[in-house]
Amino acid sequence: MSGDFGSKNVIDQQEYDAFCHFLATACGIILGENKQYLVSSRLDSLMKANGIVSLAALVQNLKEYPGSKIYIAVVDAMTTNETSWFRDSYPYGFLYEQLLPDVVDKHKNLRIWSAAASSGQEPYSISIIVDEFLENRRLSLTSVNIVATDISQSVLSSAKEGVFPQSSLDRGMSQARIAHYFDEKDSLWRIKDEIKRRITFREFNLLGSFSALGKFDIIFCRNVLIYFSSDTKKDILARIAGALNPLGYLVLGGSESIANYSDSFNIVRLKNGLVYQLKE
Repeated sequence: MSGDFGSKNVIDQQEYDAFCHFLATACGIILGENKQYLVSSRLDSLMKANGIVSLAALVQNLKEYPGSKIYIAVVDAMTTNETSWFRDSYPYGFLYEQLLPDVVDKHKNLRIWSAAASSGQEPYSISIIVDEFLENRRLSLTSVNIVATDISQSVLSSAKEGVFPQSSLDRGMSQARIAHYFDEKDSLWRIKDEIKRRITFREFNLLGSFSALGKFDIIFCRNVLIYFSSDTKKDILARIAGALNPLGYLVLGGSESIANYSDSFNIVRLKNGLVYQLKE
């Protein structure tokens, strides 16, 4: 590829293949064929800002300086995805109506993992559901720990702040919940501390070991497995099964399935979707 990265020149196939290999090795994401336009749109400004004139030069830089600012920025750019509040709704209804009552009855300690937390809407949505359940039922839990992880440092930094523009709240957050759980300042909305304090944010790569995370009652791993190869999906699902408490639950994205990748779960069919329960 010659000229500026942002020009209309086509990315050389060899350069593209080398970048795809880097991305698969670094974070497990499989771009597939004919996604040169995506690479170009997400990396153009980053490469220009750092004086990198070709994708081949970028890949060489990433190999020579793993963990550098450019390396982190590239992973951030290629893994950041759209999210919304209470996405698909049915996982949160299941959490409120079935899982939380079960936990209260059994052991009073709740651990939930949001494995692709992005900018925080999912873990904050989970915490709000927990708060509503405890408030409406006049119940208490000994401890509630929501672990929110993502590979992207930039989105995690934003998530930790818990500050959102109105345009973000318009995607799934009701006016009643905004009034109850947010404070407004300078046209931005800050989520209240009682919702934040249940959540621990940490940078985490799903290709790494899960052992340090502990065990969970339910794991949300939504709209992320679709980016991995079949072998990586099998590996991640096997380790998710190992990270769940007995009869724990897994929630995937609406278009995702464990079929052909894991036999560790039973399907639990809900009104508008399904979740997976770890087999005995």
